[in-house]
Order: sequence, then structure tokens, then C-alpha cells
Amino acid sequence: MIASLRLQNFRSYTDRLFKFASSANIIVGPNASGKTNIIEAILVARIGGSYRTSDVNLISFNKTWTRIDCIDDDIKRTIKIKRDQTPPKSFEINTQVYKRLPAALKLPIVLFEPNHLGLLNGPPEGRRAYLDNLIEQIDSEYGKILRKYTRAISQRNALLKNTVKPTNNQMFPWNIRISQLAGQIVSARYLYIAQINNKLPGIYSKLSGDKVKTTIIYKPQLPVNSYESHYLKMLETSLSEDLRIGFTTYGPHRDDLVFMFNNHYSNTYASRGELRTAILALKVTELEIIKIQAKSNPIVLLDDVYSELDSFRRKALTGYLKTNQTFITTTDADVVSSNKSAIIKL
Repeated sequence: MIASLRLQNFRSYTDRLFKFASSANIIVGPNASGKTNIIEAILVARIGGSYRTSDVNLISFNKTWTRIDCIDDDIKRTIKIKRDQTPPKSFEINTQVYKRLPAALKLPIVLFEPNHLGLLNGPPEGRRAYLDNLIEQIDSEYGKILRKYTRAISQRNALLKNTVKPTNNQMFPWNIRISQLAGQIVSARYLYIAQINNKLPGIYSKLSGDKVKTTIIYKPQLPVNSYESHYLKMLETSLSEDLRIGFTTYGPHRDDLVFMFNNHYSNTYASRGELRTAILALKVTELEIIKIQAKSNPIVLLDDVYSELDSFRRKALTGYLKTNQTFITTTDADVVSSNKSAIIKL
């Protein structure tokens, strides 16, 4: 639980201290008043970075540094970012200093922000990132595997763009490494898609009040149960095409997730209201999975989305969030306020 947050030279804040309740915290203010900046600072303190921008862009205009002090589960977290420092960011956790926030010190968060409303019908990289972020919050080893895969793909792509074109024999060590990592990534994704599908339909029904069947289908380019061997062969047979276009055309970095409503694709079947409710259900599903798998109760960040829900969906969502510390930004406190809510006015 986050007890307090002090922001210095952070975005729109020169120096501001916030104290939070253990239940719902309603952050109220007009547009451009700094509501989302608080959400962003919480993310930096808990998981190490912003979802919106690079580190130095968090520093207030015409300032050379920013600092976040966060008391989270009785642990003091201090994050400093300096323009003239390489790397610009450092973390101090109970007097121990780190250049990067270790995976073991990252704390789970469920974030719902306006751009997530386009997750179902947006580009596939958004859906891949969503699933990868969920798995990484539960399994730190998955994050390491994913970063190793991304580096290996980048190095293979660099070879593909080299003026001296590589042969299959020269690419073979990279192909072996990439296919091994890819097999682990796809297996983990497939496992967590199954867990999502165990919970998503029931949660969607409770949030929407109807019986539309919602599921997610993972669409790898190759068979899941033999992905590694098939992918190794594909990397070899696609070399000429990869050389022509200059990047690796197959792999987990090209896979997609498909959302289904009553066995129809969401982009051709679902209404805007159904899509919004499905994203909300997906976030609640994420919350439930993290609680079980990580044995941790994540905080919930709802950035400017509560007002888009009708009273039925707001009430249903509140039922799922009552045991979590929640931060809700809004321009109208009446939309979400209750006797147990703490109101923070900007």
C-alpha cells in the first residue's frame, strides 16, 4: 500500500506531498491539472518507468532534476532523475542504491488508461505488450527471456542489413539461440491465455449484465507444441526473404491475440460499449490472476476512464476493487465518490 508520495520538479509539480488512503483515492481536477502525473509517478516508483515517455521528459520544464519519494508498504523508495547524468535515473530503496530497479523490488500494478480502449482493435504490438507485461509481473524470469530474445532479434536484424550478406551457416548460432528463447516465450503466453480465458467470460458477464461469450485466441505463426523446432526451420528457409526486407519476418514478435465475441471477431462484431466492457473485464481478470499467481494484492490505477462507464458497470467494477488500494482520476468526484473514498483535489 502506498501511504505517501512526494514529487519534486516532476512534470507539473514543483514540490507537492500527497497522502493516500488504503482504499479508494479519488484524484479530482480539471483537464491538464496534473492528475495523470500522479499515476505516472506511482508507476515509476513501483515498476521503474513511465508508460508515456522517457525518463528525462519527467523532469519539469527548465529544471535539471526530478525526485520521487514514495512510502510503499513501509519501504521508502526514492527515484532521482538528472539531465546530465548517464544513466539519468537511480533508485534508492531503504538506503540501497540501484541504477535499475531489480525485478524482485518491482511491485504489481494494474493500470487502466484511455489508450487501452483501443487495445482490442488496435495494432498487434499493443496486445503483445499487454500480455507480456502481465506475465512479467508474475514471472520475473519471463522478462529476462523476453529481453534476451529482443536483443538476439536485434542482432540478427543487424546482420541481415549488413553489406556483406550472411549465409545460413553464419546465421545458424543466432537461429538456435532465437528459436530456444522463442519457444519459451510462446509456451508462457499460451499458458497465460488459458488462465485469462478461465476467468474472462464470467467477469465480462458480471460487468455487462449480458451473456455474450468472450474469449481470447493466441495466434502464433507456428504450432505451439513444437514451436522451437518449427521456428528454427523457418528461420533457415526464410533467410532470403529476411535479407530482402532487412528484418526477421517470423517469431513471437510478430504473433497476435484475437478477441472473440460469441465466436465472432471483436473488430467486426462488438459495439463500442461491448469493447469498453471487454477491456474492463480484461483488466479485472489481470487483477485476479496477479492476486493468485504472484500472491500479492496489486494497486489499481484507473486514469480518466471511470466517467465512461454507466452506473451499472461502475457498481460492478467497485465490487471487484473493494479489497485493493485504488487510484482513480476524474474531473467529477460525484461519479465515483463514496463514504470510503479519499478525495484529493488539485
